[in-house]
Amino acid sequence: MPEFIIDPLKKISVIKHEIYGHFIEHLGRCIYDGLWVGSISSIPNTCGFRNDIISFLKKIKIPVIRWPGGCFADTYHWQDGIGPVKQRPRRVNIHWGECIETNEVGTHEFINLCNLTGAKPYICGNLGSGTVKELKDWVEYCNFSGDSSLAILRKNNGAVEPFKVKYWGIGNENWGCGGNFSPEDYCSEYKRYASFIRGFGSEIFLIACGPSSNDTEWTLRFFHKLKKDYWDFHNIHGFAIHYYCGTSGTATEYTKDQWYSLIANGLFMEDIIINHRQVMDNYDPNRRIGLVVDEWGAWHPSEPEESILFQQNTIRDAIVAATTLDIFNRNADKVVMTNIAQTVNVLQSLILTKGEKMLITPTGHVYEMYKNHQNSTSVKVFIESETVTFKDNEKERNIPAISGSASLKDKNLFITITNCHADKSFELSIKILGGINIKNCSGRILSSQELNAKNTFERPDYVFPKDLTLNPERSNIKFSIPPASIVAIEAELI
Repeated sequence: MPEFIIDPLKKISVIKHEIYGHFIEHLGRCIYDGLWVGSISSIPNTCGFRNDIISFLKKIKIPVIRWPGGCFADTYHWQDGIGPVKQRPRRVNIHWGECIETNEVGTHEFINLCNLTGAKPYICGNLGSGTVKELKDWVEYCNFSGDSSLAILRKNNGAVEPFKVKYWGIGNENWGCGGNFSPEDYCSEYKRYASFIRGFGSEIFLIACGPSSNDTEWTLRFFHKLKKDYWDFHNIHGFAIHYYCGTSGTATEYTKDQWYSLIANGLFMEDIIINHRQVMDNYDPNRRIGLVVDEWGAWHPSEPEESILFQQNTIRDAIVAATTLDIFNRNADKVVMTNIAQTVNVLQSLILTKGEKMLITPTGHVYEMYKNHQNSTSVKVFIESETVTFKDNEKERNIPAISGSASLKDKNLFITITNCHADKSFELSIKILGGINIKNCSGRILSSQELNAKNTFERPDYVFPKDLTLNPERSNIKFSIPPASIVAIEAELI
């Protein structure tokens, strides 16, 4: 019998709200014909954004939204997206199909979205093709409350009060689409840009571009340059890595080995976090600079005859989301923010839309099930689990069948557990240490007997969380967890 042992007395760190963050980009149908339909649309909306999407994002307690990119960020010029919409220039989106960017959604619209959903705005600035002055001016435009020309321009555009944007990224993927910099050259550019960035009366958190995947050499070289030449420079608060676990098979068609392969690639996130934080700790042992995972998720082939990077989303993607969020929870002392890519209609989406129709994907349901982890304290878990063996390109690999995390807020314990085994259910025993008993508990489960189960516009609730009956005995909970399932448990402790 697998065991899931929780020690509420061994606290790791608070799971910051921002660990459950999100990412939207001017790409495919993420914003236009996704989040945004325009104020004159027959689809119910508020300030142009779909009401059904707003409602769901509020339900999951969305903490932060990163915008406008992505690769798009390093070609975006913010002044294109302010002022009367009809007077905004039309630009070519060079990274994503050379489609026309109408700039209908700009800074004010993005801030409206954040206000409507309760999310904090995170703006990624243009280092690749922009200027220091352009980014400095954008921060001033957003945050300054006085009577500078830029603040007056913001007021004339309808926002009397400053936006107080805290999170600012200095470029995106500057090792690639953001300018093809070396780590040392980017470090120098980061310092040059950040030297002129102020909060203008608001708290500010500046985020530097880190590497892709497990490229610890980039991290090492960036921090070596920072430590050697610029360590007295303190206007750096975050360092952002990107990791996509890719695909195995397609979004909806895959063998059992491919089922496990994608999940295993997702589990590699834990090694990436530990490895990069270890390199950072060698230079920054007090963790003055926080580790951010700016983009993550599955990246399947796009659906035929669909928009760029549109992909379906199955119970397998939900397992990837759940196991990754559990990794973030267990490493809450190492990670300060993460943003899944992307919220609507692009990559590992929480939401898909088609005309007036909208559905929540299995990944979206995971975020709703996991929301109580936010701002709770991660506690130590010990998991004894059977391993699953599978073949990946003729190479034998192993992953644990059971994984999860636990967090505590006051006397409320929140537990999330995943069984990634494709065929086997387990009689699982949860034990709470420290002489602490359970007063009562409740559970929910997301599962399917079909390994490629998905929600469609014809069957939008085919994969949907259901209540799970639990009967605790003192400090123990025993129940059967079926294959391909995700469980969330809330327990009141005494």
